[in-house]
Amino acid sequence: MPLAPLDLPALDADWVAFVADQVSRGLETARGVVARLKDGTGRSALEVLDLWNDGDIALGQAAALAGLLSQVHPEVAVRTRAEDAAQEVAAFATERSVDRELYDVLANLDADRAGSGGLDDEASRLLHLTLRDFRRAGVDKDDATRARLVAISNRQTLLGQDFGRNIRDDVRSIRIAPARLAGLPQDFIDAHPAGSDGLVTITTDYPDSIPFRTFARDAAARRDLVSAFLDRAWPQNDPILHELLALRAEQAHLLGYSDWPDFDAEVKMIREGAAIGEFIDRIADLAEHPGKRDLAPLLERARRDDPTLEHLTAADSAYYTELVRRERYDVDAQEVREYFDFAKVRAGLLEVTGRLFGVTYAERPGARVWHRDVTAYDVMRGEEVVGRIYLDLHPREGKFKHAAQFTVANGVEGRALPEGALVCNFATGLMPHLDVVTLFHEFGHLVHHVLGGRQRWVRFSGVATEWDFVEAPSQMLEEWAWDPAILRSFATNAAGEPIPEDLVAKMVRAKEFGKGLQARTQMFYAATSYYLHRDLPADHTEIVAALQHRYDLIARLPGTHFQASFGHLDGYTSAYYTYMWSLVIAKDMFSAFDRADLLAPDVAARYRDCILAPGGSKDAADLVEDFLGRPYSFDTFGAWLAT
Repeated sequence: MPLAPLDLPALDADWVAFVADQVSRGLETARGVVARLKDGTGRSALEVLDLWNDGDIALGQAAALAGLLSQVHPEVAVRTRAEDAAQEVAAFATERSVDRELYDVLANLDADRAGSGGLDDEASRLLHLTLRDFRRAGVDKDDATRARLVAISNRQTLLGQDFGRNIRDDVRSIRIAPARLAGLPQDFIDAHPAGSDGLVTITTDYPDSIPFRTFARDAAARRDLVSAFLDRAWPQNDPILHELLALRAEQAHLLGYSDWPDFDAEVKMIREGAAIGEFIDRIADLAEHPGKRDLAPLLERARRDDPTLEHLTAADSAYYTELVRRERYDVDAQEVREYFDFAKVRAGLLEVTGRLFGVTYAERPGARVWHRDVTAYDVMRGEEVVGRIYLDLHPREGKFKHAAQFTVANGVEGRALPEGALVCNFATGLMPHLDVVTLFHEFGHLVHHVLGGRQRWVRFSGVATEWDFVEAPSQMLEEWAWDPAILRSFATNAAGEPIPEDLVAKMVRAKEFGKGLQARTQMFYAATSYYLHRDLPADHTEIVAALQHRYDLIARLPGTHFQASFGHLDGYTSAYYTYMWSLVIAKDMFSAFDRADLLAPDVAARYRDCILAPGGSKDAADLVEDFLGRPYSFDTFGAWLAT
């Protein structure tokens, strides 16, 4: 019997009750599994792991629904109940992770026993990682230490929710005269009429802030908006961040690690906390010359407008990068926008990725969703449904403010379809090409979740690799958003004319400009996440300013507090370096593709089967070696950055 997608409520149904019921049932199942595992019944190793898998499936489903709906549902009551549910799930997961009796059941398994009770490689891997998780939770500590670790974990869950909610809900704005919109696209101007007081409102949400900082000629207005953007959730997130960092450090110390980065790095490809700082410095050194090379023309162009300008800040960098690209490479981002109508881009994305990965997407207009703007598609391989995706791509009040893939359901072979939601904040009309690239990137996570979702063990389902590999498949998929043949298949203007090949060629040349500068900025972000966790400074603003001066070639905008709205300090904690680590691998993997034909079926199928389909069933380094036929290296990335 074919598997069915998750049964969501109707739009006008009682979603609060739905969240409560789903989480309650998931927790009841998970608790029942724990009780059965500890009931003294003699079971083979495989039978024990099958039971453990049942509990993980139930717990993961409850966590997925709570996490998604707390960020996307339009009703405050539903988001609040989902946040409460996420706390309940996290509390149970923490309680389970320090259950010594449960740990002993798993630790005492005879994993090498032959016959029906024996374990294959994947089951042995599951057992090994599960026991490691128990030890990292402190299951072998004394009662008082375990109790403190539980309290720390539960408190971190609350603080993380507060940190993210403050960022999500703090939408700031500036009010300016219509004349100060000079330089912006006409459709943007038309969408921002003056109010009764004659002034226009520009918010810090992405559909406003990105075009404004890119095109607005008024330097003072750009500075006001970017300052507001960088100060979101300030000062309310300052004490929260201090407490979060202190709790993470205490947790690491109680578990025997030198600091949080060392604890966090153990389960990543990088392995050691100190290696994070070394990696950051390595990339910063590689990017120093390319970054300064990129900065020089920006400063020269900016000083033609303002001869007194000493430094370029975030209020000016996007604007002057666009100007230099227009003047040096003859690429006008506003002209480029004319070829990227949102509806055509979405259709093109589905067509391109469908051909690349051997699937099709069947829209399901009658599918139940959490908001009328959400579109559901079944992912098909031939006549078989292999997953479902939900596209929630436009901003609304109370919704998650960035771009990310959320799990709706984890795939388990023969038991549950993988389902994921792409949550973004794009405008509904013409898109900057930067947003097109972002859409391809985030869709890379979504297709990884679905294609990697046919696993026996839910622990390995979907995007379940080491965290410093997670971004690599998505970063690589960005390349398809720059390919001339790919773009001409869906990028057409209002007259239906495809984007000219010579314009795409100019765009490709122009995109290489600024990569050194961007790498240095990324290392500033990575250093912020690492050193805040390593050093626990008393004054976050002071240390972040020092780190920006050390790593970023773009100067700090005075009086701002970037760290308060740096949401990755919760999810990624000390490991924001992972974006650049993943990019190193992404560049290496992309070298296997024929740039003259990015849809060539043989390499695409090998990539799908070696990288995406296995989910987390192997170490990431082994997945890459399976695909490339060799270990990954820095060589491709270094050569790309230097040119």
